[in-house]
Amino acid sequence: MNQHVSNWLLSWFGALKISYGGRSSSGSGKGRSHDGLVKYGFSLVKGKANHPMEDYHVAKFLRSQGHELGLFAIYDGHLGDTVPAYLQKHLFSNILKEEEFWVDPNRSILKAYEQTDQAILSHSSDLGRGGSTAVTAILLNGQRLWVANVGDSRAVLSKGGQAVQMSIDHEPNTERGSIENKGGFVSNMPGDVPRVNGQLAVSRAFGDKSLKSHLRSDPDVQDTFVDNTTDVLILASDGLWKVMDNQEAVDIARKIKDPLKAAKQLTAEALKRDSKDDISCVVVRFRG
Repeated sequence: MNQHVSNWLLSWFGALKISYGGRSSSGSGKGRSHDGLVKYGFSLVKGKANHPMEDYHVAKFLRSQGHELGLFAIYDGHLGDTVPAYLQKHLFSNILKEEEFWVDPNRSILKAYEQTDQAILSHSSDLGRGGSTAVTAILLNGQRLWVANVGDSRAVLSKGGQAVQMSIDHEPNTERGSIENKGGFVSNMPGDVPRVNGQLAVSRAFGDKSLKSHLRSDPDVQDTFVDNTTDVLILASDGLWKVMDNQEAVDIARKIKDPLKAAKQLTAEALKRDSKDDISCVVVRFRG
């Protein structure tokens, strides 16, 4: 590793001590890149279920050696909020600690997701039996974007006003073969939603120690260049996507220049459509 890259990494480790977004609850906020060209806003609304808020987020810019990373994420927990809280604190720092991050971000994201899941499982006595989805976005110098996900939290990019899904929803029906090959099963009982072993409505997740032998935690990773047609990125939990399609969300977000107002409008619209789940979203607006 050359000295420049080594110094760069060391400076990032120092920067990583910065908080990644604060404990999630009903709330909202905003920020921007250091040059002001990229802005973000987030809005989190607790659902109607009788349990504490289980969605967590990250929305942050970090800068070092003249380079800048935008870090954005939604973590949607189930059976408690300890796993999404752990992800909020550790997942991005684990990705950036990977020695290969600057030369092979894809591989580093895959490795860090897997190592983070192993750490969660090894701490299950403290973190409990729950789990979490994740959708993460890393923006390098406002020009290159890497999106990764596990579960059904989703990332949607607007290119020239057209919605482009940057993540893959990991649902039991679409990954039935993988689940059954590992000795599990998919059942619509109880209720009318396909679930792994009749329990979990996603086929990939962090945590969930009791189901892990039948679940995957490897992410799908996609990357793209941010060009002059790229205007908005939306990350959201399924509390939004259950009641709104990708293009509808993009159309709402594009009309509102302030990404905080756009994020609030999206969560308000999902509530109006009677979404029962926690609803969380981050809206990133490129080029003002």
